[in-house]
Amino acid sequence: MLSRLTTHSCRGLAQSAKNVARFQPGGPRFAQQTGFNVRSGPTLKERLLGPTTGKPFLYGTYALAGASALGMGALAYYGMGLSKERSILQDSATWPQYVRDRLTSTYGYLAASLGVTAASGIAASRSAVVMRLTAGGGLLTMFATLAAIIATGTIARSIPYENTMAKHVAWLVHSGVMGAVLAPMCFLGGPVLVRAAWYTAGIVAGLSTVAMTAPSEKFLMMGGPLAMGLGVVFVSNIGMFFLPPGSALGAGLASIVMYGGLILFSAFLLYDTQRVVKKATMHPQQGQFGGYGYDGMQMQSFDPINAQMSIYMDVLNIFMRLAMIMSGMNGGKRK
Repeated sequence: MLSRLTTHSCRGLAQSAKNVARFQPGGPRFAQQTGFNVRSGPTLKERLLGPTTGKPFLYGTYALAGASALGMGALAYYGMGLSKERSILQDSATWPQYVRDRLTSTYGYLAASLGVTAASGIAASRSAVVMRLTAGGGLLTMFATLAAIIATGTIARSIPYENTMAKHVAWLVHSGVMGAVLAPMCFLGGPVLVRAAWYTAGIVAGLSTVAMTAPSEKFLMMGGPLAMGLGVVFVSNIGMFFLPPGSALGAGLASIVMYGGLILFSAFLLYDTQRVVKKATMHPQQGQFGGYGYDGMQMQSFDPINAQMSIYMDVLNIFMRLAMIMSGMNGGKRK
């Protein structure tokens, strides 16, 4: 959507800027009339705030293609067993049954979370009140929806899994809120969203395979760089509210949010998949150590709802960015 705006609407803005510049102080007509020297070119500020050429989105496409090639290479390398270290898939042959049950429950809740979110999004898109609240597009709307997501997610995580009723209610509320937040994406069109969903499923399946065939802690070392990357994407998202999308700097921030965010959350999916597997294998079995941990506190059972939440957010972020990118591509084709 943003790429369509910058590659077509800004052509007229660029031409208008050239026409106005002729009669501005420092322009060629001004120099002829006054005899003053003119600058050889625009300043850095003028370049950043001037009309974009569309190159930020082109560079984002190149970065995404490079990341995809790297992912395919990793899939081939680990999938063919070329790594000398033991993979998670090899270690899974010795897992006890309770570890398998934990992972089955985790991914079962993940599928249910995505289903609840999709149903909630469809229902919210048919409500004028909800759409007015979530489709405002301003900075206040962004922070309000972010606060709702964080609040409901924190409450859901904080309730012990043993408190079955309250835990499941909080989980369903959180998934429903996510659906309502994503409801404005219906404006992109059903065909775009369906295609983005299929692409998301393919990316998640491929990256999950890479994570399972790689050594058990290969991607767990990426926590620090991923956190810094998340900060860059978040700041870029905020910056988009203060810069026109047709400017060079605004287009650069939009490219970081879409293409950079897609690469970032794909890497997060690798990290979170291995983290969930490690947690499922390392968490003590119920009744082990007399029901108490090393700190003397009563041990809680493995929580599959909490375990799937990070992967759930990764999947939604990948889907959102794919939908925005595909919407922009469709807009370019229509033009």
